[in-house]
Amino acid sequence: MAASLLAGMGQASAQSSVTLYGIVDGSLMYTNHTLNPMTGQNAGHQFSFTDSGLTASNFGMRGTEDLGGGLRATFALESGFSVANGSLSNSNGNFFGREAWVGLDSAYGSVKAGMQFSPFFLSMFDLDPREMSNFASGLSSYIGNVFVTALFNGNSISYTSPEIAGIQAAGLLALGGTAGDFQAGRQYSASLRYHLGGLTVSGALYSGNPGGTAATTPVPSTLGFVGRTLGASYRFTNDLVISASYTLYKVAQSFDNSVYSGGFNYFVLPYLNVNAGVYYTRDGNEGANHSIMAASGVQFFLSKRTTLYGQVGYVNNHGRMDTGLSINNALYEVPGSTLGVSLGLRQMF
Repeated sequence: MAASLLAGMGQASAQSSVTLYGIVDGSLMYTNHTLNPMTGQNAGHQFSFTDSGLTASNFGMRGTEDLGGGLRATFALESGFSVANGSLSNSNGNFFGREAWVGLDSAYGSVKAGMQFSPFFLSMFDLDPREMSNFASGLSSYIGNVFVTALFNGNSISYTSPEIAGIQAAGLLALGGTAGDFQAGRQYSASLRYHLGGLTVSGALYSGNPGGTAATTPVPSTLGFVGRTLGASYRFTNDLVISASYTLYKVAQSFDNSVYSGGFNYFVLPYLNVNAGVYYTRDGNEGANHSIMAASGVQFFLSKRTTLYGQVGYVNNHGRMDTGLSINNALYEVPGSTLGVSLGLRQMF
């Protein structure tokens, strides 16, 4: 009886919380050209219902527990799904394929272990003028080049420092390995961020080997490539942010794509956001392969949780470049110009 009372008292005094959350996002999309993957030619225009036109549909839970002395235990589980048919999507194909980690957080920084986003991707997200929209943004180039590698990192351990004098660093090591090959699927990433007033400067790197256990997931997440990114943004007092960045995706014996981007994100009113971005991609191995993509989006917030949005994008591909306008239904496009429009609704809970 006494043991039960003591256990109950310990549970009552612990400061802990668990939050359930999610996003449901669906849109209608039109493109005047569509790539036929069998022939590589134009299959004509398309009009389709598209899952996650703005933000990946997902659900999950996050939790914290105060361990005392400024130390907290934390965890996150997040699953992606398709609002179009209810299947697993927007992840590496596993049930908790977006995030599944446990960690410790203190004044000295945070440590996480498990499936998590890499410092390389988070640095890119921080500087993308269109906030990595699923339609015509920096995410289109990212997924089109290396799929979800360095985005969803399994078997990984990371450390993120506190911000000191405006400087914050992060590092991640993903332990891959197969029998007889310890280096298969091994990944590492690091970032350095400087923040002063409205100015943010961020740089990050990624390097990974192909293979390993993560290569067996429905969407392989250990494509071997080298990534580099460097950029800056400035936030004005009137909720206007301008940003510019450079990103390199280098795959051995394949392509060496450099992406130069810039744009703005502006809250015209508390319930109305307008953004635009331009993305120029060039293959360093063959200069004839290049593309330019431009896009703009408008979000009208009906409430804190419900958003109507519209997006328009244009891409022009040269040579063998195949940059597409949408993560879903238009990841790659035909040579020449393509125009696309996306109209949708996002509900957060």
